[in-house]
Amino acid sequence: MLTLRQVRLAWLLVLPTLLAVVLVAGYPLAQVFYWSLFKADIAFVEPPEFVGLENYLFLLKDPDFRQALWNTLKFTLISVSLETVLGLAIALIVHSSFRGRGLVRTAILIPWAIPTVVSAKMWQWMLHDVYGVINVLGVKLGILSQKVAFLARPELILPAIIAVDVWKTTPFMALLLLAGLQLIPEELYEAASIDGASRWQQFWSITLPLLTPALVVALIFRTLDALRVFDVIFVMSGVNPTTRTLAVYNRQTLIDFQDLGYGSALSVAILVIIFVFVVLYMRTLGREALK
Repeated sequence: MLTLRQVRLAWLLVLPTLLAVVLVAGYPLAQVFYWSLFKADIAFVEPPEFVGLENYLFLLKDPDFRQALWNTLKFTLISVSLETVLGLAIALIVHSSFRGRGLVRTAILIPWAIPTVVSAKMWQWMLHDVYGVINVLGVKLGILSQKVAFLARPELILPAIIAVDVWKTTPFMALLLLAGLQLIPEELYEAASIDGASRWQQFWSITLPLLTPALVVALIFRTLDALRVFDVIFVMSGVNPTTRTLAVYNRQTLIDFQDLGYGSALSVAILVIIFVFVVLYMRTLGREALK
């Protein structure tokens, strides 16, 4: 048990960090909560009017918010699922011993190292229906019967953006899971091989259970990032209602519509949704996995 003196020393050591968090994050967050209770524009052309929970009540009835929420959930569920499966597969491959493993590990990080705005703009050009290399090669190789406007057709634009995000972020998942794989002792696999366990049995009995802590951390990080996705959506489709996520809608409300009150309420809603997902992860996968 820690003595009272040790507890006081611990609090004293973390106090500077806590103060920094309060100043950097706490004050702006309090301001967002404050302004969400007002009807106000960013330029303060008219005096702010206190409206209480009116912005939140309107949010519940706003069809644009519901559509943005649905787009965000679809994007998060599909992209995170694909990135987790592909990231685990890549991590297992590069964790094994083969010639050129270091070069492969470096190469898979290239998509993640490219800034998101740059990669989104690059893929926007590649997916162009007139001069995009995807369409040109697809037609020449016989994969496509004709050029396809991937970013103009409502049924294709979100899947195309999700594919770009998977290409971009899968290396991040692979890196986190690879770190978890490297913590598993090789002696466990050697003992399992002696006992006659197959590679598949070793994966389900050793790898997956011991990889759970790293998997939970990777899922939480990636889900939080996906729920507030903005850059790849905004660069590739702007404020298109078909793909507009909560973050894009929030930016549109604050910047384009200059609505400080409702924009702040949207920000609070995004925070609450992210918090709910974290709680679900913790309850579903268990706190013990993070210890």
